[in-house]
Amino acid sequence: MTVQELGLPPPKSRLRNAMTVDVEDWFQVQAFADAIPREEWDWLSCRVEANTEQVLERFAEAGVRGTFFTLGWVAQRYPALVRRIVAAGHELASHGHGHELVSRIGAEAFRADIRRARALLEDAGGVAVHGYRAPTFSIGPRTPWAHAILAEEGYHYSSSIFPVRHDLYGAPDAPRGPYRPHPDGVVELPMTTVRAFRRTLPCSGGGWFRLVPYALFRAGLQRVNAEEGRPGIFYFHPWEVDPDQPRVFQARALSRFRHYTGLASMGARLDRLLRDFAWGRMADVYAAEIVQPAQLAPLRAMAS
Repeated sequence: MTVQELGLPPPKSRLRNAMTVDVEDWFQVQAFADAIPREEWDWLSCRVEANTEQVLERFAEAGVRGTFFTLGWVAQRYPALVRRIVAAGHELASHGHGHELVSRIGAEAFRADIRRARALLEDAGGVAVHGYRAPTFSIGPRTPWAHAILAEEGYHYSSSIFPVRHDLYGAPDAPRGPYRPHPDGVVELPMTTVRAFRRTLPCSGGGWFRLVPYALFRAGLQRVNAEEGRPGIFYFHPWEVDPDQPRVFQARALSRFRHYTGLASMGARLDRLLRDFAWGRMADVYAAEIVQPAQLAPLRAMAS
């Protein structure tokens, strides 16, 4: 189905969407967790610096500024890369430190992880870090404490919940738009979905962007912009523009399919997406929604 058949305007829209990058290396993905032990990370070929540099070049050429959700693990090893991200005008945000599932490590380990990551990122980048995205979207019904802890640790927003059903992540009953899961916690900016065929379908990037026809993905995001009148969030990883990365043959067949399919064409598809839509940083696109609980108290008092 084409954009014209859907009755939508041309893909270029005045409404800005949020462009985001989850800065992690090829061996840190959850799909390979059973095949690559964490203790082997330091012995593997790191490609995150070169791949992120390529992303920065593509963004500069397109005149796009986005948000880089960066692992503390990466900032600790490549502080100069973090400085280059900031120098290029992008928003620096946290992806946690060690890419561990929030739902698995528990509240206290989560607090330590996000505190460590924020300290490393701010030390390397020289700017305040306010945004957070959980590894593998691992915040949801099993982590009711997460948003309050994020607020206590100085974060202002989370983009960690994917309102879909998936074998590795997802909170299908979560709201599709910004909301505050905890009254004293940070606001959640969920990953973008589109309603079609009586279902809620992902429309945020990642593997889905590489697997579906580009025209279909573009039409879905344009529907969110035009029919719902709200911005979308797009995400991808630096390893997705690296078709020559090492192959993990010991991983499950499904994991290999998800990870490697479409890598060769990802760069061209990304360049096209950067041209077809208007993009900005999370903190700018969602400035009105990123209000802290302390700022909400006077508004609640006035309303009552």
